[in-house]
Amino acid sequence: MNAVVPNPSRASELVQPNSDHVISLRTPRPIRLASTKHLSRDEWLQLRKQGIGSSDAAAAVGLNPYQSMLELWLVKTGRDQDLPKPDFEDDSSPLYWGNILEPIVAQHYSQRTGHKVRRVNAILQHPDPALPWMLANLDYRVSGCATVNLLECKTAGEYGARLWRNGVPEYVQLQVQHQLAVTGEQAADVCVLICGQQIQIHRIKRDDELIARLIELEQQFWHYVETDTPPPADGSASAQAALRALYSQDAGTVLDLSTDPDLNQTFDQYLDLRQQIEQAEQQEEHLKQQLQQRMGDASQAVFAKGSVSWKRSKDSLSLDSKRLLKDQPHLLQQYPLHKAGSRRFLVQVNAN
Repeated sequence: MNAVVPNPSRASELVQPNSDHVISLRTPRPIRLASTKHLSRDEWLQLRKQGIGSSDAAAAVGLNPYQSMLELWLVKTGRDQDLPKPDFEDDSSPLYWGNILEPIVAQHYSQRTGHKVRRVNAILQHPDPALPWMLANLDYRVSGCATVNLLECKTAGEYGARLWRNGVPEYVQLQVQHQLAVTGEQAADVCVLICGQQIQIHRIKRDDELIARLIELEQQFWHYVETDTPPPADGSASAQAALRALYSQDAGTVLDLSTDPDLNQTFDQYLDLRQQIEQAEQQEEHLKQQLQQRMGDASQAVFAKGSVSWKRSKDSLSLDSKRLLKDQPHLLQQYPLHKAGSRRFLVQVNAN
């Protein structure tokens, strides 16, 4: 998929007719599928499994840096019980602070722009009968403004702020274009709080060409859901976690792929890459040791393109659990901690 930054000039052409005949790009009003005002979080999540929500859009087309298509497929097909679940009561979680700060971000947006906003307590559905799976949860609607209709509030910490250096990240743009598709609106503002102290406001205009492509790709993902077919893994940590959850147990059988040319080529490429990585790691270690040897007892070394530090960490005190259990073995029965086993991926190369 090409870059998704909306083209303001092309968006302008879409709403500026070349003749006296005005072509409306607005769709009928969305269907109010369910009110979320009194829903529990579990009930809300179950409703979201009926389709692709706006926050799912980027993952559904393989462009979410935090969630893969495969992980999203597990969620939509009800196979996510073994996936790690975010704790919205954990005050060290970005999701916790995102929920806490969302109304504050909206309040500051109103102060900055003078626009009134109101919360939308509903799951909306695309009005097209051919797209019943296309859902949207909106943060806020903007009232009494002719140029913008929706408000999406975001927070970004130290890590997430990097994604905002060049404007609205791609995955957020897709989220907003999905919202514009469902609601039929023409523009949305994204208000983001960066590292708790900087407010940025970005305008995203409806891009019908992008929306058409987005719907096409989302339909492909939803076909995976309807046919109960897992989408391909993409090499991300999210996809690895999804594979572990999907295939947590091995059956003890042997799968003979020796006559499969495609997978044999994949295996050969995997072996070659492992060897290249091993050689690169050895070279990296050699170069690091050269620098350390030259530094000696220096704490830092400065170079033309940067610097390195080599400092001793503070001494720490920890519990010698092995010795404790040896002296008092009954403690293991009194304070047991069960850890689930996991499958190990081990490679064996045939001798020539």
